[in-house]
Amino acid sequence: MGKAIGDFGMIADGDRVMVCLSGGKDSYTLLDILLSLQRSAPIGFELIAVNLDQKQPGFPADVLPRYLTELGVRFHVIEQNTYAVVKRVIPSGKTMCGLCSRLRRGALYRYAAENGITKIALGHHRDDMVETLFLNMFFGGRLKAMPPKLLSEDKRHIVIRPLAYVPERAIARYAAAREFPIIPCALCGSQTNMQRLVVKKMLQEWDVQFPGRVESIFSSICNASTSQLADPASFDFAGLERQRAEQPCLKPNVSSSAAGPESAGSAASPEALHPIVL
Repeated sequence: MGKAIGDFGMIADGDRVMVCLSGGKDSYTLLDILLSLQRSAPIGFELIAVNLDQKQPGFPADVLPRYLTELGVRFHVIEQNTYAVVKRVIPSGKTMCGLCSRLRRGALYRYAAENGITKIALGHHRDDMVETLFLNMFFGGRLKAMPPKLLSEDKRHIVIRPLAYVPERAIARYAAAREFPIIPCALCGSQTNMQRLVVKKMLQEWDVQFPGRVESIFSSICNASTSQLADPASFDFAGLERQRAEQPCLKPNVSSSAAGPESAGSAASPEALHPIVL
């Protein structure tokens, strides 16, 4: 995780980093490793864990505060009944993720703006990024994934994903070893019709049948060649003639093979000068 932070300049000296904690394995792992890095990093930065209590039925509201208090981590719980909004607006059987994520993002961005947060850390990992790539390709017609570092549309917030290089299976092993008090999501976990689950299953099958394929796909996300695609907004195809014209003028290479018979006579074979007629 430290490599991703360094590669993308995710955390700087003096940053106030808000770690978005949902109660899932990914966000627990993110906070745990950031706390470890904070103790050994050559720079100083603050960490504050923030949880959004969406008022889902049966949500154990005491779990995270107790865990964070025992850990000695500064934290805040935002209480906003986004669950009721999602259930009211989204028809039964339809995917709730789009609206739910927008409501969560709005609540988290608002807290960050009001509390001087300079970086918002999310627990998305490498497999999330690859899944998003295929979701956008299959259902959005776009070659777009999930960036490790992002400037929000209003230019006010920087979102970082320190787990960008980490596969989900490694996080699952780490979380199990650390015995985090995992809280299942009553919204996400109950939607069996999600396209993301379909893509996840596809990638898991590939990982078994073709080991290394998912790593290769992620590597391609990190090594894009826009000149080899077909997006005129990302590469100036119309300007190729201008680029060619700006190159130094190349003089033609005049060789003996292009010269007249007189200059080539000394190098020509007798057969070339007097062909044999049968």
